[in-house]
Amino acid sequence: MSGPHERLVSQLAQIKELSGLSLRALARDAGLSSSSLSRYLTGRLVPPWEVVVALCRVVHRDPRPLRPLWAEADKAGAAPAPRRNDLPADLFDFTGREREAARAEELLRTAGAVVIDGMAGVGKTSLAVHVAHRLAGAYPDGGLYLDLQGFTPGQEPLDPPTALGRLLGALDITHPPAGEQERAALWRSELSRRRALVVLDNAADADRVRPLLPGAGRSAVLVTSRNRLVSLDGVPPVSLTPLADDDAARLFGTVAGVALTGEDEVGQVLDRCGGLPLALRMAGARLRHRPGWTVGVLAERLRDSPARFDAAFGMSLRQLDDPDRRVFRLLGLLPGADFDTGVVAALTGLPPGRCAGALDELVDAHLVLEPSPGRFRMHDLIRQYAADLAAEEEPGSGTAQRRVLDHYRERAETYDRMLPSPHRPAPAPGDPQRAMAWFDLEYVNLIAAFDLAVRLGADEVAVALPQALRVWFFRHRGTDDQVRLLDGAAAAAGRLGRESERAALLADLGWALAAAGRLGGALAAYREADRSGPADGLAATLALRTGFAHRDLGEARTARESFRRAAELFERAGNRAGHAQALAFDAFVTLRLGPPAEAAGLARAALMRADGPARITGLVTLGVALAHDGNDAEALRHLHEALDLAERNRLQHQQAWCHTYLAVALRETGSVERALEHHRTALALLEPLHEVQLEIECRQAYETTLAVHTSGEG
Repeated sequence: MSGPHERLVSQLAQIKELSGLSLRALARDAGLSSSSLSRYLTGRLVPPWEVVVALCRVVHRDPRPLRPLWAEADKAGAAPAPRRNDLPADLFDFTGREREAARAEELLRTAGAVVIDGMAGVGKTSLAVHVAHRLAGAYPDGGLYLDLQGFTPGQEPLDPPTALGRLLGALDITHPPAGEQERAALWRSELSRRRALVVLDNAADADRVRPLLPGAGRSAVLVTSRNRLVSLDGVPPVSLTPLADDDAARLFGTVAGVALTGEDEVGQVLDRCGGLPLALRMAGARLRHRPGWTVGVLAERLRDSPARFDAAFGMSLRQLDDPDRRVFRLLGLLPGADFDTGVVAALTGLPPGRCAGALDELVDAHLVLEPSPGRFRMHDLIRQYAADLAAEEEPGSGTAQRRVLDHYRERAETYDRMLPSPHRPAPAPGDPQRAMAWFDLEYVNLIAAFDLAVRLGADEVAVALPQALRVWFFRHRGTDDQVRLLDGAAAAAGRLGRESERAALLADLGWALAAAGRLGGALAAYREADRSGPADGLAATLALRTGFAHRDLGEARTARESFRRAAELFERAGNRAGHAQALAFDAFVTLRLGPPAEAAGLARAALMRADGPARITGLVTLGVALAHDGNDAEALRHLHEALDLAERNRLQHQQAWCHTYLAVALRETGSVERALEHHRTALALLEPLHEVQLEIECRQAYETTLAVHTSGEG
């Protein structure tokens, strides 16, 4: 380590070892989150000076000699966090709100947070996005945007764990911890090392926002809500009222693209639009696209609507032809946040080219937004208006929605087949990166489609979607959505009388629960799947996964029984790879129970049957068993081979596991300093993954090595 940052990391590691505490205990005593402390110890972030002082205080060490080194490291800095920008585009015709925008900017600078509240259609999101774009230079790490769906028709507001999971996913954290508090702590920790502006749009209430707020640091949050979030301590409000007449007239004229004359007629238009920017833009768009109209004609058309709320919406809609009006009505039935032309074609039964033309008309009328090329969305107020019209005028709406569900299912299954997976011999022709990008883009819509399928009783779709998402979920495992979808899919399969499919879904549900650290729930799911009488192949998988759960619970003997049953079932089914895996894990838990020679024999038997990454467990077990027996050189050779396999196949969690047991073997051979280096590497690899059970295993091994190191010094 040569740079100031690396030397500071070395000093902090010495403090950690001197404390004799686990990472979590040291973080607790120093008043830090364990995620933040892990970043400081692995060099991903330069700690504030106050953190260095707090750590020194825990071990009764004078921090002052570290001040010059810290100052050098702080000046040099750690690797910069990647910039992210999810903000929707700013409106070219944004008008007025100078006072409110200035107030919001001031509060973001001073308090780091602000809530913009006001009635539907008054321009809350437009102001929030406008302010975020104006302040982009002050937040060099980018802008994050999340729609909390507080008032989105047909959708439930996002709960805090789900919202936190999506925000962390935007920061490329694909394996967030399971609990809400742990996710919130990690979110605050991530923001503390960035200077980012977070826009939380469409919040239902304060309780759903509070866990999403940043803590200490230079990031800021801008919230919008129809409600006044008076109980959100420390987040001052900026309340919006309808635009004053001058600003309303200016916005209307800008959108209409005409010089306004005739004060009475203009006043009538403004009165019917109620000062709502959304309605003013629609009215202006109608005038712009009707060059033969005058403002007086527009005012007369607006007067035809019985209610001011419907005036601009209804008038804009009446100017469209019948097929376009039908497209608009049906759009109110779509699940999800946004959509493309293909989804609209499925919804309406019209050719994609005809749908594209209809969407162009709707965008021109400000009834639909196009935030990025080819992606469309609707304001919640307009979506509700469309849904109300559909309820009155579209008796076949359920059929249209089922066509959308079939569209999402077919697309998901098509793209899923392009992804490499252990569940299929070879992927279908296609671009796997494009397939994953499609799942990333459509993920929120797929979740909404599943929920709609459950509401409509479309069990075929409810069963199919989670299975099509299997590979995507594997890369983001442990998510709340995955558990919910698999649970619902298993119930749907049961209603369809597909017991074998239900058993497979329950097996996946158990796997997802185990990845989230919910081992009791995992075992319950495996037992329920086993009661369905699965075929030998799935029965073997269930026995193997049951063994994993018992292993993680520390029940080595029970785990060994499950692994031996799995080995027998895999052998009976002729599954050589599965048989090898079961033997390897049997060897691993046997090693924990004490007889290294028996464990080594099982590991060698596994290696005779295993190829590629499947060899890793056998090699690690054999290496540790040989180290116990004093065969140091052979032990290290097997462990390095396992690490090489994990690295070549980019299996980060397996790399961490290999480093951990390399450290264990080195500890057994007396190379404690080298062992500690491998432990630290393992923890650095694990830190972004949030693999709960594996982290526990690796930290326990690390603490044992630290204890050996401390006793050796004493």
